[in-house]
Amino acid sequence: MNISLFLKIIGIIIFIYLIIVFYVYSKQRFLLYVPNIDNYDDETLSINANEVFIENSDGNKLRSVFYEAPKTTKNTLLMFHGNAGPIENRFYKLNKLSKYNQNILLISWRSYSGNEGSPTEVGLYDDAKSALKWLEDKGYESKDIIVYGESLGTAVSIEITQYKAFKGIILEAPFTSMVDAAKFHYPYLPVSWMLKDRYMSKDKIKNINTPLFIMHAKGDSIVPFWMGEKMYELANEPKMNYFIDENEHLVTYDDELMKKMDNFYKLIGGNE
Repeated sequence: MNISLFLKIIGIIIFIYLIIVFYVYSKQRFLLYVPNIDNYDDETLSINANEVFIENSDGNKLRSVFYEAPKTTKNTLLMFHGNAGPIENRFYKLNKLSKYNQNILLISWRSYSGNEGSPTEVGLYDDAKSALKWLEDKGYESKDIIVYGESLGTAVSIEITQYKAFKGIILEAPFTSMVDAAKFHYPYLPVSWMLKDRYMSKDKIKNINTPLFIMHAKGDSIVPFWMGEKMYELANEPKMNYFIDENEHLVTYDDELMKKMDNFYKLIGGNE
């Protein structure tokens, strides 16, 4: 092969690579936030919950579900879901978690579940803070609130619980940062400088002193298990974990998990 032909081939490869980089850079938020992908079977709510709409700072009304416990309590679970699908996909969790004496607020992000707006890291933080303010306006204080984050929602949970006392935090399939996650899924791309939404949870978790429960499946192919282990290692005491040998991204809500959840609620006094 002569030098001229070799250089042409290298040039073509570089050109194709740059096209891929540009495409992923320009479409990254469409790859990260996928509200229309429905990977789960919806479950009908078996509890008496009401649909509510929470307004964020941009004026978007976030479709949400609020369950008020039949027995009077200040304890409230605030739930943030992951990057795919509508809130109906999480109704099975509400059904299970209603066993504790707590109110439950499950919100959906901007552009999800029929909501208007475009999702970004800053935008999701604003949605979460708007939900927290909605609860506070109803008289629920942060010291009585348990924050639950699922996958992408773990990063939002960590962001809003920094430097503030909450009753507890539950993280399901947490990741160290979106940079690390992108490197795992796109090892051939320079993601460190490409990413707009970085979600640096590993740098923030040390700022949390609220009791923490982390659960993660060891065979998770979306958020590698080592990330959940690392987040647990970085977290302050008191903390608990539930690391299970299964190949799902989100942990199966079975009797074994609920026993662990019982222990966490005993730790925080969340069933009083």
